[in-house]
Amino acid sequence: MKIISVVGARPNFMKIAPLVAAIQQHNKANPKRHIEHILVHTGQHYDIPLSESFFKELNIPDPDFNLEVGSGTHAEQVGKTMMAFEKVLHYIKPDWVVVVGDVNATMACSVTAKKENVKCCHIEAGLRSGDMSMPEEINRLVTDRISDLLLTPDRISVENLRKEGVPDEKIRFVGNIMIDTLEANREKVAGFNLRDIVAGNCIIRNRASAVPDLLPDSYAVVTLHRHSNVDSKEVLEPLLNFLADEVAAVMPVLFPIHPRTVKQLKTFGLWARAENTASLWMLQPLGYLDMLRLNMDAKIMLTDSGGLQEECCILGTPCLTLRWNTERPVTLREHGGASVLVGNNVERIRTEFRNALAGGAAPKRPELWDGHTAERIVALFANEYYE
Repeated sequence: MKIISVVGARPNFMKIAPLVAAIQQHNKANPKRHIEHILVHTGQHYDIPLSESFFKELNIPDPDFNLEVGSGTHAEQVGKTMMAFEKVLHYIKPDWVVVVGDVNATMACSVTAKKENVKCCHIEAGLRSGDMSMPEEINRLVTDRISDLLLTPDRISVENLRKEGVPDEKIRFVGNIMIDTLEANREKVAGFNLRDIVAGNCIIRNRASAVPDLLPDSYAVVTLHRHSNVDSKEVLEPLLNFLADEVAAVMPVLFPIHPRTVKQLKTFGLWARAENTASLWMLQPLGYLDMLRLNMDAKIMLTDSGGLQEECCILGTPCLTLRWNTERPVTLREHGGASVLVGNNVERIRTEFRNALAGGAAPKRPELWDGHTAERIVALFANEYYE
């Protein structure tokens, strides 16, 4: 059996690393059912060195093909990816294409595969935010509609697909593959020094020596990158003021900052405000392991990242999700998780911030978020779909 798996941007890397490792283990134990695996990286990213560091720290082998699509508009990325990936399909002639997540490469490569009559499998299928203004929602809907095998991370996702008319024989509930990566690395990163991570990544270099010792449950972590939060001064300025005046007033705030957010802070004349807030530590974008270390001992997480919602659920970190909707409802408190939707309304954020500090959270492990999802996926291919 010949399988191509596709990664496009860093959110994919944590999902593909366990699959690569599980295929390698399977091939050692089952030489008669060998799975030939070809890794394709579309190169949809803005920071090549940081993306390469993810490959190294997660032990992902060098891709067999790098399409080098680069950044650009959604249409540019999708079009360039389809054109380049089509050539790979003609050359490799795989039995399956496996796509993960919801980035532009996910949709582009699934569409290209189906146009070439190659079977397509979507890992992390069935996630729905209901927000058609999100490009990721379009990618999820299109990919799930045309894929032959839909591997879901939770029961809610299974029901989403059923409601859309997907037949049961196409759906398999396998669990959350990103938790495989968390479980494989949490013991390793427990020994990382928090202060060293912060001091070594300070954007304002002359402040590195002033980083305090960071004890467990003594600091907040913030990530902001979505257009809805950073592309309007009327939204971004109140968020920054809340972080500076209210969160940083009671604890250090660690802020790995996206290039888009840096650009907008400077465009809106807010950079000096952030730069001069004593307990607000703006950091370079972090690798997976360093970010996991920050999350493990954080008192609270404020984020618009989907993956961090999931990590907080497993780690028990109270999470204020700075969005009005989420494709991962299993992580929300009403489903037993650690996250609460607060959007970008400062009054609501303030209320839930105080509630989180008073109440805390505990780890919550949804069904099959056990670190063995990749093994189940490979066993599925080997036992039910082997050709």
